[in-house]
Amino acid sequence: MTRTALIAGMAWVAALGASMASAQPGAADPSQDAAWHNKQSLALAQLKASDGWQWMEGGLRWRRNKGDGSGRHPKVSDVIELNYAGTLIDGTEFDSTYARNEPAIFPLGALIPAWQLAVPMMGIGDTIEIAAPADLAYGTDGKGPIPGGATLLFKIELMDILNKEPARGGWSVDP
Repeated sequence: MTRTALIAGMAWVAALGASMASAQPGAADPSQDAAWHNKQSLALAQLKASDGWQWMEGGLRWRRNKGDGSGRHPKVSDVIELNYAGTLIDGTEFDSTYARNEPAIFPLGALIPAWQLAVPMMGIGDTIEIAAPADLAYGTDGKGPIPGGATLLFKIELMDILNKEPARGGWSVDP
């Protein structure tokens, strides 16, 4: 058997094992599947400028749904109040303040890089959608229900910019 045939055979066995593992519920991590990674990249590539999608640093895609960006804009050092929904490219929702019926308050600088790039472009009252490649989201490791390498889709509504500082027991509004 030639070395090339041996390598090809080993690759076939590895691929067969991977496909068998993915057929078992809960047995496979999609972030280990090349076809799954291709779908993540394809989801970003299919977002068209003609549909309002714009490109930002690092491959982040965004489009404005509501507002014109003319309101007060947050800085990465600000604490923000917002509503959002996050989904995987297959539509699986992994988090939503809309579902909880309660907005969230976050220090913007503590959020994923995609939000740190996109949210400062928003004015209070604006709503945008972003499509974040894994490098600007949770990277190769993922987090919770989000697999490593996942492209994430978010709808983000900026409700307010809060002047806050860390305080004993949490965040408190500056006088």
